[in-house]
Amino acid sequence: MSFASVETKYEHVVLDEKEIPMIVGTNMKVIELVLEKNAYGWSPEEQHFQHPYLSLGQIHSALAYYWDHQEKLDRDIERRIELVNKTQHAMEPSPLVTRLKAKGLL
Repeated sequence: MSFASVETKYEHVVLDEKEIPMIVGTNMKVIELVLEKNAYGWSPEEQHFQHPYLSLGQIHSALAYYWDHQEKLDRDIERRIELVNKTQHAMEPSPLVTRLKAKGLL
């Protein structure tokens, strides 16, 4: 699969056709690593353990990109969270959720 990308000054980070920062040679977005760091408190070494296909250099480069572009990426994360919340509120509960709520289990 070939996607257009734009090189950055970060050795392991490129911008895809939608200008989303990605780790070179993977389908991992920089914000995915940031979200893991924030949610689980994972160090770069733990992220490497969880994603052995990523080198520590790739992880550190992605995190450096984030810190240098934090405001823009944080806005993108917030936008994505808002989209998920809107989508969840617009959906009808699944039959399983409805049954569990009726039994007081949820």
